[in-house]
Amino acid sequence: MKKLIKIVFVLTAFVQLSAQKIIHQEIFSPKMNKKIKTVIITPNLQPNTKYPSVYILHGFSGNPDRIMKQDIPDLVKKAQELKTIYVLPDGNYSSWYVDSPLIKDSQYQTFIGKELVEFIDKNYPVKAEKKFRGIMGWSMGGYGATNIGVTYNKTFGIVGSSCGALDFNSFGEGYQKYLVNKVLGPLESINPVFLTDSKIKLMAGADQQYIFDCGTEDTQMINMNRNFHKKLTEMKIQHLYTESLGGHVPEYWSRSLSEQLSLFDSFFKQ
Repeated sequence: MKKLIKIVFVLTAFVQLSAQKIIHQEIFSPKMNKKIKTVIITPNLQPNTKYPSVYILHGFSGNPDRIMKQDIPDLVKKAQELKTIYVLPDGNYSSWYVDSPLIKDSQYQTFIGKELVEFIDKNYPVKAEKKFRGIMGWSMGGYGATNIGVTYNKTFGIVGSSCGALDFNSFGEGYQKYLVNKVLGPLESINPVFLTDSKIKLMAGADQQYIFDCGTEDTQMINMNRNFHKKLTEMKIQHLYTESLGGHVPEYWSRSLSEQLSLFDSFFKQ
């Protein structure tokens, strides 16, 4: 009887270990002194196996739950299909994923690029090498992924942006109200370190892979993405840049990001 109970316990433990999971956690940020809601999606975890990881940053006004339900609806399926762990931190609606000089508890660049990575590496079966870790996002998250990914270029091996907000100087008054004035201060006195263009020289020697795309009907973002692509090309920085039909809408980035995840998988398998 005891032997039977032991066998049942072992089998139950194995089933729990191998089942695909969607985990909602609140992860403490020492720098912000608060907990950040984060969703971790795993494939069926197998014993003695480690997996690549991708950090996915939502757009302005988004959240991790919306990512799964609307922005990348096939994300859970992708985790199992590509055997990858996806990490979805909450960017607090409009943090722009920067270390704000104005808001003490809005230090999301450090949280995602350092604190969250350290937590995931310690608590989940991920491959800790740079070549097995990526970061991606769209709109506000496209800026965040580019800024954090390049800044922490020894941590992330591949960086992806879909319809990214890559040029603060091109923003209209609406974006300036929520970004420049509230998070970073007046545009004319903004620290250049927050501008994506300031990352270009660093990208040249960062030993990373880059993917950028944008919809041709995305009147908010298409020109800034074309200009960034042009600057990278002029600097001879290898990257993949694509345009396809679509606007600044979930229908566009749902398709785009799903395709990027497959490209990330190809990079991990190189």
